[in-house]
Amino acid sequence: MAKVRLILDTRKSSKSSNSELFPIALRVYHIKPRMIRLPYHTSKIGWNDKNQSLKKSAAINKTLDCDNINRILYNKLHDAKSLIHELGDGIQYMGIDVLINEIKTRWQDKISPQLKSKMSNGLMLSDWGKVIIERKRKLNKPGSAEWYHYAIKDFIKFNNNKDFPLDQLSVSILKDFEIYKESKGLKPNGINSHIRALRALFNAALYEDKIDVLKNPFKRYKIPSSNPTKKRAIPKETFLKIRTVHYPEGSALWHTKNYALIMFNCRGMNLIDLVKLKKSNINQDRLFYGRSKTGDPLSVKLTHELKQILSYYLKQEYNDGFLFPSNYDGSTLHHEKYKTIRRRVNQRLKQIAQDAGIKEHFTTYSIRHSWATIAKHMGISTAIISEGLGHSSLKTTEIYLKRFDNATLDDANELIVA
Repeated sequence: MAKVRLILDTRKSSKSSNSELFPIALRVYHIKPRMIRLPYHTSKIGWNDKNQSLKKSAAINKTLDCDNINRILYNKLHDAKSLIHELGDGIQYMGIDVLINEIKTRWQDKISPQLKSKMSNGLMLSDWGKVIIERKRKLNKPGSAEWYHYAIKDFIKFNNNKDFPLDQLSVSILKDFEIYKESKGLKPNGINSHIRALRALFNAALYEDKIDVLKNPFKRYKIPSSNPTKKRAIPKETFLKIRTVHYPEGSALWHTKNYALIMFNCRGMNLIDLVKLKKSNINQDRLFYGRSKTGDPLSVKLTHELKQILSYYLKQEYNDGFLFPSNYDGSTLHHEKYKTIRRRVNQRLKQIAQDAGIKEHFTTYSIRHSWATIAKHMGISTAIISEGLGHSSLKTTEIYLKRFDNATLDDANELIVA
């Protein structure tokens, strides 16, 4: 039989960073435990766990109408117990998520629509954002952490520098935010990115039962479409001109040229994955590594050119067994170091492109796009290209290959109409 009781949710992640208080919740145990957070907060001292109620005598509760709140809490507990009693033996065929929803529905049915629209459980955007951002940092995903950070910062700025209850997001507010960002000159891609971050935060809170809403605004609000990014691919014969330029061995430009050719030989490897490589990643004639973005394991057979380039680095001794002098341990702590490496490498690639007579925009990212597009032009299937790039879905790869340049289309048209 399922059990329910009122508790103070004293988990660290539940504590409000502003008030330092914990939320009161209904703990439901049915096969496994779940909690339904309620819109009331207090401290450990202000909660009577035995009686499952607020302490009227606690100083922390002096601004609260404890009698009224305790009555509401009792009624919610009573409704949940009554529902479980009504379900009887049939509850054994009901999953915990279904039971949670049934309890919420029982509560909702007793509240007027007018009052429902005004209710909030008090979970603030910045508080929940800190939880999600901290998780990303612990997982060594600093890029994702920054994505959330800037989206939250911009939304709070839009809200007159005030925090915002997460469960009060609405279609109207999201539309106002969109217009606000557009009026500030932010491009569609930036607006799309910020609102997708808000959606991810909102949906995570829903999934973890941190908030309870009547309607999910993101099911009705259409996030502005992002414009296709400018094509970064470089034709093969143009790209390989970098082989013809020479720099003093050990110089910054010499290393950067090597990095570009290594990334190209490794199926468009990302720079962040390259600078994390260690000698131990090479075993016999293969290079093994995990994609920083997805964690998926990849393996590349060493080409002749790759063996030649790596032979120099395998003889060197860099700190902690790293393969290259521009190393990064992948940690959130040293993410700024990686951003500096990326900026300097892209600056040097610009110089290398100029020296090689390459007019196209040449960055670490264009290397990846170039490998994919060259493969497509050679007739290699999108499925194989997708696996080579380490993409989790064909859709991502199709974005890379969505638009061929005009010259390719012109050649195709000549063949068709000839």
